[in-house]
Amino acid sequence: MDKDELKKRTKDFAHRCVKLSMALPKSYLGNYIKGQLIRCSTSVASNHRAAGIAQSKASFISKLGIVIEEADEAHFWMEFVIDEQLLSKQKVTPLLEEAKELVAIFVSSRKTARKTG
Repeated sequence: MDKDELKKRTKDFAHRCVKLSMALPKSYLGNYIKGQLIRCSTSVASNHRAAGIAQSKASFISKLGIVIEEADEAHFWMEFVIDEQLLSKQKVTPLLEEAKELVAIFVSSRKTARKTG
């Protein structure tokens, strides 16, 4: 997967999370999770984009760390949605799997970046 495909994938992830968030019930908990999930999922895309124009290797690695944290947080909120039965597991699982895959991709990328001179 090249960097443009990954940029598109993270942006699509953000869009899909926003749509999922909008389907949450209009309750205190639903609204709270909606805000959290929108914030962290859009941060995945925006910080991945920022990593692509980082001015140093250290900045690149730092931005990847943020991407990993935010993707993992999105994963947490989606698990929480399932746990609280706010949406069906069937509706959330594909996006939950995407969050998991994105974390794995960016952890691997960060390891590679740290190893290269």
